[in-house]
Amino acid sequence: MNYKSKTKLSCAQLAERLKSVKLLSLDVDGVLTDGGLYYADDGLAFRKFNVRDGLGIVLVRKAGLHIAIISAGKPASTATRAKDLGVEHVRMGVEDKLKELSEICDSLGVHLNDVVHIGDDLPDLTLMQAVGVPITVADGANAIKESAAYITERKGGEGAVREICDLLLESMPGLGN
Repeated sequence: MNYKSKTKLSCAQLAERLKSVKLLSLDVDGVLTDGGLYYADDGLAFRKFNVRDGLGIVLVRKAGLHIAIISAGKPASTATRAKDLGVEHVRMGVEDKLKELSEICDSLGVHLNDVVHIGDDLPDLTLMQAVGVPITVADGANAIKESAAYITERKGGEGAVREICDLLLESMPGLGN
């Protein structure tokens, strides 16, 4: 496969690009979680979310950024976690993530160029190629790393989202500057 490649940004370049961001879009499995599924004997599946990632999401939301969660999966735990964090734009069971994100952007009056999307695997590829700041986690798939403008130091579910939330907060006028 031939994947569109973007130049990787330095932290300083990323901070500059983040100044115009209005929406943080997140995948779930492999980004907000470590991608693992834990099964109980009765077949019930569990996901582990990172508390620090959650606080980062709350902080950037309170600072004025819109947050979207867009996932191909549709477990009730994701909806519960999103509600706990105050995330208003939650789309689950999504086949066409770019279409969903575009609809969210239209409803908010936000251009795709003013969006950060953090993804980790092939279902995020079209989003990564469409948004202004495509980011992947340290353990993201190679094709996604090739399309990312920035790769986090941390793995998915292990503080990668918090890492980006901290950078977003530092780049916001009046907060970190």
